[in-house]
Amino acid sequence: MPTKPAPKAKAAPASAKPAAKPAAAPIVTLKNLAAEVAESQDLTKAQAEKIVTGLVGGITTHLKSGARLRLAGLGVLEVKDRPARKGRNPATGAEIEIAASKKIAFRPAKELKDAI
Repeated sequence: MPTKPAPKAKAAPASAKPAAKPAAAPIVTLKNLAAEVAESQDLTKAQAEKIVTGLVGGITTHLKSGARLRLAGLGVLEVKDRPARKGRNPATGAEIEIAASKKIAFRPAKELKDAI
């Protein structure tokens, strides 16, 4: 008994190609930064970690107090208040009240923009 040939799969149109995901950017941690600082400044990794951790702690303290940080060559960090507002629950469409909050705003320096 002759068998039927398998049906040919239809080729997907060129526009239906799944978009290729860009490669994920590498993640740089504080330990990585500390290791770079240690290497460039002839410090031990432990000393560099203390310096980097202290820097992050200092930035946090100043932002909590409401100060604006200007880091030459990097940019400006500041805390901005976000007022309370009304929003919608996307699942139900019900109106909800979104509480006031604070956010950290970063404005890059010209040198950083030019470098990237």
